[in-house]
Amino acid sequence: MQRRLGDLDSSEPPEDSLPLRVLVQAMVIVGIIAVDVSAADTTDALGVSLWAVPMSAVGGAWSWSRRRSRNIPVKFCIAIAMLIALAVFFVRLVAERNDTRMALAELLIQLQVFHSFDLPRRKDLGYSIVIGLILMGVAATLSQTFWFAPLLIAFVALGIPALVLDYRSQLGVAPKTMRRIRQSLPLRPLVGVLGITLALGLVIFAFLPRLPGYQLRAFPVSAPIQFEGQFDGGTIINPGYVRDGRASTGSGMGANGNVQGGPGEVDADFYYGFNRQMNQNLRGSLTPKVVMRVRSQSEGFWRVMAFDRYTGQGWEVSRDGENDVQVLERSPWTYRQILPWSVTLNQTREVIQTFTVVADLPNLVPALYEAKELYFPTRQIAIDPEGALRSPIPLSQGLTYTVVSEVPFRDRTQLRNATTVTPSNITDYYLGVPAAIAPRIRQTAEEALAKSPTPITAPYEKALYLAQYLKQNYRILPDLPFLEENEDLVEAFLYKYQGGYPDHFSTVLTIMLRSLGIPARLVVGFGAGEFNPFTGYYVVRNTDAFAMTEVYFHKYGWFAFNPIPGGDVIPTSVEESQVFAALKKFWEWIAGWLPSPVSGFLNGLLEAIAQGFGWAMSTLTRWFTQGWVGLLTGLMGLTVAAFLGWLGWSGWAAWRDRRWLKSLAPAEALYQEMLRWLAEQHIRKAPSDTPLEFARTAQQQQPAHGELIHQIAQSYVTWRYGGQVGDLSRLRQRLHQVKQKGRSLPARFRGPSRRKVPS
Repeated sequence: MQRRLGDLDSSEPPEDSLPLRVLVQAMVIVGIIAVDVSAADTTDALGVSLWAVPMSAVGGAWSWSRRRSRNIPVKFCIAIAMLIALAVFFVRLVAERNDTRMALAELLIQLQVFHSFDLPRRKDLGYSIVIGLILMGVAATLSQTFWFAPLLIAFVALGIPALVLDYRSQLGVAPKTMRRIRQSLPLRPLVGVLGITLALGLVIFAFLPRLPGYQLRAFPVSAPIQFEGQFDGGTIINPGYVRDGRASTGSGMGANGNVQGGPGEVDADFYYGFNRQMNQNLRGSLTPKVVMRVRSQSEGFWRVMAFDRYTGQGWEVSRDGENDVQVLERSPWTYRQILPWSVTLNQTREVIQTFTVVADLPNLVPALYEAKELYFPTRQIAIDPEGALRSPIPLSQGLTYTVVSEVPFRDRTQLRNATTVTPSNITDYYLGVPAAIAPRIRQTAEEALAKSPTPITAPYEKALYLAQYLKQNYRILPDLPFLEENEDLVEAFLYKYQGGYPDHFSTVLTIMLRSLGIPARLVVGFGAGEFNPFTGYYVVRNTDAFAMTEVYFHKYGWFAFNPIPGGDVIPTSVEESQVFAALKKFWEWIAGWLPSPVSGFLNGLLEAIAQGFGWAMSTLTRWFTQGWVGLLTGLMGLTVAAFLGWLGWSGWAAWRDRRWLKSLAPAEALYQEMLRWLAEQHIRKAPSDTPLEFARTAQQQQPAHGELIHQIAQSYVTWRYGGQVGDLSRLRQRLHQVKQKGRSLPARFRGPSRRKVPS
């Protein structure tokens, strides 16, 4: 029959399997929706799925109906549309140099929608599967919440039968209609494969090391933001705390009260400490809500600002003028802002953090202390003498920025031996205590230190002891009365109420240390938040904001202490490894359900294993860093360890196989032992062979032992299908004699395997 000119070339037959097309189209739709959902975590929702999903479905239906035609005009239109999309992509690429993932995702979605109108062959469907997979990868890099997980499961659930149908289509046995899909794809095996895939994926994900990322210096940053006006750096904008009805400068006031103190109520959404003045005579609580998500190489305290002057009922920043706050301006060609940071004698570690703001925040930029680089969308940024970063604009929902911090290690030995000599720029601002309370506070602090079983002389140990002393001897009072007009917060805490609000503990510790001549200041910020091991982000809420005490150690810098009950005295430091963070979180969750004795034993066991692993790694590191001799010693040690591991594994595998053979019936154990021996001679039984068919094949390749092979196979068949047991001891003895004499063919070593050879 003569072929029409418009028909598809018969050398490349069209794909006629409707179920395969439907599954591929569903995978692409899931990929498009995943990008849209994930993009909403970082920026405004793209809304691309509103048009891309129906257009892609229309294109798929068109391709099915026109799969046997050349569609030359449609191909030309598709090519033109793709070129236009590519041109738009390059324009966006120049305009959005900060983060090209969104532009790339939209380009892929547009290309797939255009491509969906021309899917005649199986390889075209394969391209669609690849694009869907790429879209899921882009969505994974954008996702910051758990919403990506069900979409990933849906994509895998669709992908498994799609790959099965694709393979069957290559064999020519794929179902042509949806009615035959159930016969072609049994549900139970597919569900089993999906369950195994998910379980294996979770195990791999849990044990996957979290190695430090961000090796490239192209960090996520929001699109450039133009600030109109003069930025002097002195303004702090806290939307929850206004003056005269204007949210222009943070005053530290509540609903009622004055700047320096006085009763008032806290704002339910915004932490009261993010202001130039911090009035601690406010009462009330925050309504929990997520304010930002943080991806960081290390957990830490997201520091916002610090205060140096105590007012009696709160704190304030004394150096806040134009001559004190430094305004920095970056180059228009880069988002990188170099920040001034202090040099310390301590060992430091570079930690990179990316912050995504979820709810409106003041114009103070949270970061790990001490920040040295900032990638921020505004051209200007300010830094005050306390190290707080200030933006020209409030941090609004959807804003993303990255901070590179040089975080010092907290070496207790070094800090304990730090010199007590303090420069004047420290003593002038961080030793102030109101004269009316100074003698009494000093006496209380000394009496507390005197209760230590051993004398305490080092400032570091004093700070540590007093923080623990406040935790154990004073209480959090949720119904604390307002302070009177001239009443001092620290005196009321220590002598009148024996406790106070959580932040009051840090104020008391700061003043107690100052009374002893130890420089200290109050620092406020956000706790690390709740770590989500599935997304890798720390979810930070407004209720995670609190105050701590920072203590100065000459030539080593500032280090925080937390005296608030319920928290660790020493905040999380960079010394704690985050490599197996997900596994650690999973274990903490499981241990919470176990009885204390069991969890304690397992904790001790895991700790011993970790210590042994750490010792081995430190030993190898020491060897490999000692020149050629150390290198050879390390290689020798690794070789010996590998050999001992191989011996142990081989011995355990052999014992396991012997135990498995003993668990079988005698006839089956003998037959399996023969199959193992023949497999070592490269004579392997095919799953489709019966025992007697395989015996005939083996006899031809092992004629010297053909009779023995036939008798063992015959005895196995007689036992399995007739229930009769012959003289197995004689056959077993003959098989062992043959194995002892050696194999007739040169055998390649094969380690013991527990996998049962097909019978």
